[in-house]
Amino acid sequence: MAKRHLKRMAVPRTWPVERKSSTFIYRPSPGAHSFDEGMSLGTFLKEVFRYARTNREARRILHQKTVLVDGKRRKDEHLIVGLFDIIEFPEADTRFRITINTNGKIDVVAVDKKEAALKPCRITGKSMVKGKVQLNLSDGRNILVDKDGYRTGDTLLIGLPSQDIRKHLRLDKKAAIFLTGGKHLGHIGTVEGISGDRLMYRTEDGAIQETKKEYAFVIGEGKPALTISASQDRKSQDNS
Repeated sequence: MAKRHLKRMAVPRTWPVERKSSTFIYRPSPGAHSFDEGMSLGTFLKEVFRYARTNREARRILHQKTVLVDGKRRKDEHLIVGLFDIIEFPEADTRFRITINTNGKIDVVAVDKKEAALKPCRITGKSMVKGKVQLNLSDGRNILVDKDGYRTGDTLLIGLPSQDIRKHLRLDKKAAIFLTGGKHLGHIGTVEGISGDRLMYRTEDGAIQETKKEYAFVIGEGKPALTISASQDRKSQDNS
């Protein structure tokens, strides 16, 4: 029988939870995200949004079918929710994108209704299926396309919940990227050059840094196409 709970002291460092407040925490069910990039939906309700104090309260909220993940109603408290997923509370008219902050912790950033209908998904692999190209995406989705012009490492902006391709973002020079690993996890930059499995990028402060190509998640052309971090909100307010 699969374990349904996890000891708090054993959770990944990316989880923004108190390790000594109680012994156990929800164990996410296996899914599209790794434990480093995602937590259970019940944990988000209790530890991040603070909408529930107990597991019973979290289950009650979810069984009322008032919580959406990527546009679909969800009631499994163990469902793993991770990087760039959208959690929506229609009754409160609020929506949040899951991200990782510059402290290396899983976080949420508020987005509007228009942004909540878009999700960036990285292409992790390709294959041929019955004469069509199947694109394997970072959140576990598979999409069939008639014509191939896509590369592993590129990003697709997917419509939610329709799953149609809205835009193709290439991992090329000048692409805006979000770093999913390394010592600059959670930072945003702009690609300056790519050589083999290494990538040079310009930080938001103008410095040039190097990282592994696999850590670069494209989020826009020249600048982020979506709100990925709280710092973007602060900058837009400062410039208004």
